[in-house]
Amino acid sequence: MLIKTPPMGWNSWNTFGENINEDMIRETADAMVSTGLKDAGYEYLVIDDCWSEHGRDKDGRLVADHVKFPHGMKAVADYVHEKGLKFGMYSCAGTLTCARYPGSYEHEFIDAETFASWGVDYLKYDYCYHSPIVPGPYLYRRMGLALENCGRDILFSACSWGSDETHEWIKTTGADIWRSTGDIFDSWKSIRDLTQQQEKLHPFNGAGCFNDMDMLVTGMYGKGNVGIAGCDDVQYRTHFALWCFMQSPLMIGCDVRNMSDATKETLMNPGLISLDQDPAVRQPFRIAKWDGGYVDKVLVYARHLAHGELAVGLFNMDSEKARAQFNMDELALPESTGKTIEMHNVFSGETIMPQNGAVGRVLEPYACEVYRCRIVDL
Repeated sequence: MLIKTPPMGWNSWNTFGENINEDMIRETADAMVSTGLKDAGYEYLVIDDCWSEHGRDKDGRLVADHVKFPHGMKAVADYVHEKGLKFGMYSCAGTLTCARYPGSYEHEFIDAETFASWGVDYLKYDYCYHSPIVPGPYLYRRMGLALENCGRDILFSACSWGSDETHEWIKTTGADIWRSTGDIFDSWKSIRDLTQQQEKLHPFNGAGCFNDMDMLVTGMYGKGNVGIAGCDDVQYRTHFALWCFMQSPLMIGCDVRNMSDATKETLMNPGLISLDQDPAVRQPFRIAKWDGGYVDKVLVYARHLAHGELAVGLFNMDSEKARAQFNMDELALPESTGKTIEMHNVFSGETIMPQNGAVGRVLEPYACEVYRCRIVDL
């Protein structure tokens, strides 16, 4: 399969970890529909690690945990599909998964066939306990071939955490998305660190193989499997805006059965989702990269969109107020072109214009402003 925009959905790991079961997954599928997440574009429901028995059956096949999933994975997948959603699962390139359940090493083809028979649409493929002898590219190419020959379209989510120079070889494997960073945790430090890790990898993002900055922690508030300090709603909104601006996959990690109103508003912001799903899939670029500490505290990004539009994002990564400013010539639109931009704020709906060939905005701590911009005459 060839995906043209980053996938959107929900994954069980960030909140639930090993505490997953059939009833919770069904309730999550119900909530994805009733809350409007499905209509907003979130179509994949993915079960992460800890879903299987600790041993394979007599035929060498993976088996769903009989206590957690008493009706088997095919029944779970059928329920998810009945809701108009797509169903995802997890395995690993090693002998064991990260939580020490059976991995797919040297079982790639039989596992791919098993997933296809269950109706799986998405496979997250981790990198724990992998062979120290067989290089990563071979492990992911093997599963890529297995998925492409299993008789079903299954999105291949390669999760090697960006290690072993993944960016240099991942597009040889058939992966549709690849984890370009380490694991996320529910803290502002983690969000900031992953954003910094991503910058050098922007050139490797693109249609058919998207950089995955890991799952969203928006709405977790310090609870759950990766909960640490938690964040406030301003920080969660900036987190989500950054992932959208970078065109990362959007995989929700909070418990969608009881989201706050602020969480719903952030995760279903149509302006941000449209940036993440923009069909042009063009690389963002930094502007206003100043000295004196500004580089680390305030990020200003721009991106060319489809139909001749631009996106501009101003992100305050610091705990104090900060001013973000850029000049029009940094967008290749100096006064000599006779053009400028009309800037539409995707949060407030406000429209502003540059003044004297520049834009300057004061940002509250951890806050952001994101604009969809139209080219207009001066």
